[in-house]
Amino acid sequence: MQPSIAFFDFDGTITTKDTLLEFIKFSKGRFRYYLGFILNSPWLVAYKLKIISNQAAKQRILSWFFQNAPLAGFQADCDRFAEEVMPGLIRPKAIAEIRELREKGFSIVIVSASPEHWLRKWTEQVQAGLLATRLETRPAGASKTGKAETTPATDAQLTGKIMGRNCHGSEKVRRIREAYVLTDYDEILAYGDTSGDRPMLELAKHSFFKPFR
Repeated sequence: MQPSIAFFDFDGTITTKDTLLEFIKFSKGRFRYYLGFILNSPWLVAYKLKIISNQAAKQRILSWFFQNAPLAGFQADCDRFAEEVMPGLIRPKAIAEIRELREKGFSIVIVSASPEHWLRKWTEQVQAGLLATRLETRPAGASKTGKAETTPATDAQLTGKIMGRNCHGSEKVRRIREAYVLTDYDEILAYGDTSGDRPMLELAKHSFFKPFR
């Protein structure tokens, strides 16, 4: 049997809501959540008008809420969010599809613009690979111009910046090709729900747009 692989977008495809927004609400509380988005509304409007990029808008929000946050505490919040909140956001049809594909021998890979920190626990539970946005860190107490870490120490802090590119649009394709030799697979499936997933969907032999709604 030739190997088969399926790539899934996460937010909106597998889930009913954007997990970045839900995580901010969970970790910061509703008051700080709404205050943050009100204060950053000019950036969000600029993104909607296509004046600034998806990456610039997202990085602005991440910086406002998480700059200088200790990584250990942030990761603890991510793990609690994965355990307490994410199960209620998962579309039943999506998890059923993942289980059925796994039974057929497919490798499952989640490809998401959300940070990997709160996705990894869930992807491990469903035995899926993960390609997601990475967050930049620095050693605790380092200056804001300090060197970023790709494998941060336990006392690291978030800088509020994205490490490299936001895993969105064409970056999803680049990350997939970096991690997998697609010619090795006889069957390639892809699932998405927004224009940012279109490049990934075009990689697949069979693609599915908003399949679980």
